[in-house]
Amino acid sequence: MLSGRIIIISAFAALIIFFAPSCFEKGEKSSQNLPDKISYNFNIRPILSDKCFKCHGPDASHRQAHLRLDIGDSALAALKETKGAFAIVPGKPEQSELLKRVTSLDVTYMMPPPDAHLGMLTDYEKKLFRKWIEQGGKYEKHWAFAVPVKATLPEITNTKWAKNEIDYFTLHRMEQEGLQPNEQADKERLLKRICLDLTGLPPSIELMDQFLADNNDNAYEKIVDQLIATDQYGEKMAMHWLDVARYADSYGYQDDNIRTQWPWRDWVIHAFNKNIPYDQFVTWQIAGDMLPNATKEQILATAFFRNHKYTEEGGVVPEEYRIEYLIDKTKTYGKGILGLTVECAQCHDHKYDPFKQKDYYSLLAFFNNTKEVGYEGDVSISKPAKMPVLLIDSNDRKNILSFIQKKDTATMMVSVLGERDTLRKTFLLNRGRYDAPGIEVQPNALPAVMKFDTTQFPRNRLGLAMWTVNKNNPLTARVFVNQVWQEFFGKGIVKSSGDFGMQGELPSHPELLDWLAVDFMDHGWDIKRLVKQMVMSATYRQSTKITPEKLSKDPDNTFLSRGPRNRLPAEFIRDLVLSSSGLLVKTIGGPSMKPYQPQGLWESATSGRGVLATYIQDHNDSLYRRGMYTFIKLTVPPASMTMFDASNRDQCEVKRLKTNTPLQALIMMNDPTVLEASRVLAEKLTAEQNTATDKITKAFRLIVCRKPSDKELKTLQDYYNDQLQEFSEKKLDAQKTLGEGEYKHVKNVDPNNAASLMKVISVIYNLEETITKT
Repeated sequence: MLSGRIIIISAFAALIIFFAPSCFEKGEKSSQNLPDKISYNFNIRPILSDKCFKCHGPDASHRQAHLRLDIGDSALAALKETKGAFAIVPGKPEQSELLKRVTSLDVTYMMPPPDAHLGMLTDYEKKLFRKWIEQGGKYEKHWAFAVPVKATLPEITNTKWAKNEIDYFTLHRMEQEGLQPNEQADKERLLKRICLDLTGLPPSIELMDQFLADNNDNAYEKIVDQLIATDQYGEKMAMHWLDVARYADSYGYQDDNIRTQWPWRDWVIHAFNKNIPYDQFVTWQIAGDMLPNATKEQILATAFFRNHKYTEEGGVVPEEYRIEYLIDKTKTYGKGILGLTVECAQCHDHKYDPFKQKDYYSLLAFFNNTKEVGYEGDVSISKPAKMPVLLIDSNDRKNILSFIQKKDTATMMVSVLGERDTLRKTFLLNRGRYDAPGIEVQPNALPAVMKFDTTQFPRNRLGLAMWTVNKNNPLTARVFVNQVWQEFFGKGIVKSSGDFGMQGELPSHPELLDWLAVDFMDHGWDIKRLVKQMVMSATYRQSTKITPEKLSKDPDNTFLSRGPRNRLPAEFIRDLVLSSSGLLVKTIGGPSMKPYQPQGLWESATSGRGVLATYIQDHNDSLYRRGMYTFIKLTVPPASMTMFDASNRDQCEVKRLKTNTPLQALIMMNDPTVLEASRVLAEKLTAEQNTATDKITKAFRLIVCRKPSDKELKTLQDYYNDQLQEFSEKKLDAQKTLGEGEYKHVKNVDPNNAASLMKVISVIYNLEETITKT
């Protein structure tokens, strides 16, 4: 009886497989209209990558039947194992073996074969293949390696909604997907969003009242201009670049001693505030030292490539670590500036992108002639900077580097780039090993991206910089525009912002990305203009409200039919807490500070040598500076920021992870900075001559950046009354509760009232909305 059931079930399973194409396939799109023009890059290649490249892709070790479908020449050639047949016959789908195989239901003939467990193509995908072959089956250069073109604005039905060109592209896509945009966010939430995005700080109550009272059509634009003009704008924009540059305050590795790269961080803030054009910003960081009559500011910019880890351990092989530093520089350049995974070609040809191992070492060769060595000095003596260094004295800070914030007059040292007088040869390293040199290579940029024309570009870092910011380079502007978009919308137009290669995500709005990239270059690589362009769009200003229909059609908001809603980065959570409580010290730049931290973290992960063996907390104003100035020790990153997904800074990062864990809630409830901020704000408000309701309302506005609803206010008021009774009856200790933090206490306030209000404020800090850009 059991065997009979097995036969029946097997037969039923076979029927399911047989009818799967029309009835049971997940993600079936047969009702969706086919595009007028089928694109290999955007319609065909994603299917080939998912279903076919495992056996017919770039990896020769897994290739079957001598058929390679990722290259047009191979795909259009005669099949070696089926005489007289071709995988693709342009214009003739019935004669194309590829289409025959993917539409067949014969398990011995169909592709992908059942034992590959890749699933069958949907009806929609089969129709795409048929129409593509009918239209000629043309292969295209990878979209990211083609020079961007500024497309004409698409037609939209609701032109009144659009605020600028961005909205034409986004609304056109929404309409294609049957979606409509949200209404504009209310003024309170919009103000919080724009303040956090442009300065990383919440708005003051005065700014809220000013914006709410201004009913002029240009009220929002005035706020945007006002925020971009602040010094805090440069701090906010610099945060992302510190991740790209893997900025840290220690060397990493065993002893992990202190370094002095922070003047470069001051320069980055200054560069964004001064609005140095991006092409110049990049050029200085790649080769500022090689510019004619290079200034100290231009040389300082090259510290970008010296932020990598550095060993101070005795007994190392200097050449091994020198090569490690070059590998780090090459990866940082490739990922951070070009948005490519060039590091995958360190040991062999890239498995997916058209980069040979020789191309990798030709790119590395640009950095191989710097003066940097693999190991410098005595293991018992740590230097704050390694050769080559830039010396900055008090006259420099007074006359040419006034943006550097340093109180004393001592000379500073910063690790920078410097070029050797004699040319060092570069070799391809077999299997990536420093001690296995192969053929000699010459400095050369990636040929698949853009030819390195030696009549225009010298074979050195300055030539690489010129090649990088050339308007015909298809990647540089696209990658940066995408990273800026990611900062404001939560994810890039290309979601894989560090991988624009074959295995990266396709852009959700390719025409918009290209339009922005070309427009950015045409307007002098003006970063502030680009930022304003994005935040002035109706797309950015939308409410974050979500309907069941939108959640079903577009759960990830790929089509941008609602506003961005994202948790604040780790550093800006600290900033919001300090700013809303009045604790924040707004001094721009300067050395990093050491805030409150659990005892024993550094001590448990140290060699016992050097000034960073023991954690010595800062005091006074240094304790209340912005999160971006928190001291980052590479072997023990700041615990509270790590819990909120801050970059470890041990390598280039262009996109942070986003997690949601109970530890984050524990930090917001117990972190000394949050508790101290709650106490300080509570004491200040308790000293004011008004009602408890007024105090709670003001605290809510300062922290959440809007007025509370009646229901919210009643809930908080009830909690305040409950806590006040507990403190008055001595069931809770008001003095102990108010003992948090080093900041001075406000005199002559009732401790029970202050402690009760502190508990309410702590609750407000722990609201999800508080640390979310809504």
